Amino acid sequence: MKSISSLSNIHKMGVYGDYYEKEESNLIKIKEIKNISLYQIVKYKNSKQDISDFKIHGVNFPVSLKTSSNQSTRILWMGPDNWYVFSTLDIFEDLKAFDDKDFAITNISQSRTVIELEGDSINEVLKKGTPLNVDKLKSGDCANTVYNGITITLDFISNNPNKLRIFGLRSFSESLYHSITDASLEYGYKSI
Repeated sequence: MKSISSLSNIHKMGVYGDYYEKEESNLIKIKEIKNISLYQIVKYKNSKQDISDFKIHGVNFPVSLKTSSNQSTRILWMGPDNWYVFSTLDIFEDLKAFDDKDFAITNISQSRTVIELEGDSINEVLKKGTPLNVDKLKSGDCANTVYNGITITLDFISNNPNKLRIFGLRSFSESLYHSITDASLEYGYKSI
């Protein structure tokens, strides 16, 4: 079955907003992350398993409000005993290590939209829609919040350059995308 991007008819390449006479490196870059596997792993309340005994493609499970990653796989802490695992590789074999008596594993690849922002002004774009104090967050942090009333997860990938990913429900993808691009017009952005 072929996967259809939730933003396939919305995300168009080009430059928009206040980009005139600005260096391309000073524009916000916006792109949709596609073709990744995304799983939610939840440890049952009565489970005695220690999550530190598990790895996926060599990546440990992070502690509260943190992420762990390598080149292909990233794990986000979503709440107590709850993680998102996303990868560009097939992680199905790694998931077999999780006994269904102790863990619930759900493939949510088709239910989320992932938008990546990069640039010096991305915190200002976030401030226009979220009550979260994003200035205190840095590379390796993650947080659940809202953006203009839409529930999202923020994954801070890098501080140099500033780069983050926003996870939102697929059903809100167009509204989320339009909110982010509208907030980016003031700074100028490039869709890639």
